Amino acid sequence: MSGDIARDSAEGSSRSSVSHHNQPQSPPLSRYESQKRRDWNTFGQYLKNQRPPVALSQCNCNHVLEFLRYLDQFGKTKVHLHGCVFFGQPDPPAPCTCPLRQAWGSLDALIGRLRAAYDEHGGSPETNPFGNGAIRVYLREVRDCQAKARGIPYRKKKKKKTQIKPNVDDPMPSSNQQPSSQLAT
Repeated sequence: MSGDIARDSAEGSSRSSVSHHNQPQSPPLSRYESQKRRDWNTFGQYLKNQRPPVALSQCNCNHVLEFLRYLDQFGKTKVHLHGCVFFGQPDPPAPCTCPLRQAWGSLDALIGRLRAAYDEHGGSPETNPFGNGAIRVYLREVRDCQAKARGIPYRKKKKKKTQIKPNVDDPMPSSNQQPSSQLAT
């Protein structure tokens, strides 16, 4: 019986090694790379579906803006309209009929991936439609609109300043420090 197992495993390994020699092995794509490829293919398909179809070389920031607006219909983020009673409330107590939109963070990440994919596919940074100023303005407007609708002001995170902590073991206190005996008085 042990001979059957050895023969089966030897046959299995020879079969698998033959099939792997015919195909070049490439490492699996990271989640980011997979998403970037999907996004690039989706954008390419969007351009092909335009009437008339748009060649990638003819693509400009207006096509990108149209693509972002098109994607809005598939969003999952509730964005309250100005007339909604829940406008400006971060956690509304009841459902409403306001539309679902693409979240600003998702759009921002999408543009970053498409910008990188454009460069990887031979586009020059100077002509990259995803890096156009109009795209940045659109994303800023979406961010501000969504923040107001939810009642959450957007603030850029400030960089923390590194503070130098005094050395407790230092026998010579600095000029602005008082010895502990003077603090108690």
